[in-house]
Amino acid sequence: MHCFVYASQRKANSYVWLAQKDNFKAIPASLAVLLGDLRFVLELELHAERRLPYEDVEVVMEHLRTQGWHLQLPPQEMLATRSGAASPDSANEDRDDAPEQPLE
Repeated sequence: MHCFVYASQRKANSYVWLAQKDNFKAIPASLAVLLGDLRFVLELELHAERRLPYEDVEVVMEHLRTQGWHLQLPPQEMLATRSGAASPDSANEDRDDAPEQPLE
């Protein structure tokens, strides 16, 4: 399945995947307003064996088949970091009573 990926100019690390190039009419109006202008970033062929870094290829293909678009939001780790939440690795930093991590 051939598809086209566009980056939101308003929402960092948010992408819209389209089944047809420049078919922005497939995107719901409320979502289009939220994302703002879209910039073309990638054209690729999807198939069941293809691995994607942040998305399940089967889910993406199903959305493209049924609605003509798929929304990719930032990974949860990035959302936590940007909102100021501490990462699990930093929870024990700067604590004198924190157990030392064994070296492997």
